[in-house]
Amino acid sequence: MKQFVLFAILCFISLGAFAQDDLFGKKTATDNTKPVVHHGWLIGANGNLDIPGGDMAKRFGLSYRVGPSVMYKTAKNWFFGVKGDFILGNQVHQDSLMANIKDHTGHLMTDDGSRVNPGLSERGYMIGISAGKLFNTSKKNADNGIMVLATAGFIQHKIRIISNGNSIPEIRGDYVKGYDRLTNGMFVEGYAGYAFFGRDGLLNFNLGIDIAAGFTQGRRDYLFDVMRPDNQSRVDILFGLRGTWYIPMFKHKSDEYMFE
Repeated sequence: MKQFVLFAILCFISLGAFAQDDLFGKKTATDNTKPVVHHGWLIGANGNLDIPGGDMAKRFGLSYRVGPSVMYKTAKNWFFGVKGDFILGNQVHQDSLMANIKDHTGHLMTDDGSRVNPGLSERGYMIGISAGKLFNTSKKNADNGIMVLATAGFIQHKIRIISNGNSIPEIRGDYVKGYDRLTNGMFVEGYAGYAFFGRDGLLNFNLGIDIAAGFTQGRRDYLFDVMRPDNQSRVDILFGLRGTWYIPMFKHKSDEYMFE
């Protein structure tokens, strides 16, 4: 965790090197006019590296998120929009999982009598509504600065069990639902980072840290391995380093939307 925090701090320091006085080449160092705040739509591609906390850390390890976002940036640097993330991971820490159907070697038996150990991974998604503000940090560039966003929405995750071509009777079809730990509920997320829009229109991104907290509950009627319903309330936390690449469609005086 200490290494992650240090890495995040170093990223913020290095972002200062990207700050430019001129957004699209329309202002010069001697131009005393107030820089223009562009407004319009932003289509984004998001990526996260997440460390779990709370109940999430008891079940999963390091994970990743990828997904799209659509934001509207106002002329006063407010942001409103929606975003969605797919949750991907390959670290599962559920010791009891399928213990009741494993043999003495810790494997499962297929239809043809082979012993196998099914692969496990983390899968899920988050979808929410976002709003926030950009605080300009450059006198010559009105669109660059510290971005703060808040998001609220729905989160769902489960353990994906790879069952070797559906060849294991005990986890075939709906039986797998008795082991996958399907969980969902509402989440809130806070983000703070640096937003940069380059003068060439290609280098447009933000990079920062976020914390997401999911107030979730197990959704399976019965878990076969622990022989009980899965209806416990959980607090699932993700500490993330997040970056977004934007395609801006800013509105100009001609009232036409154009790719920058």
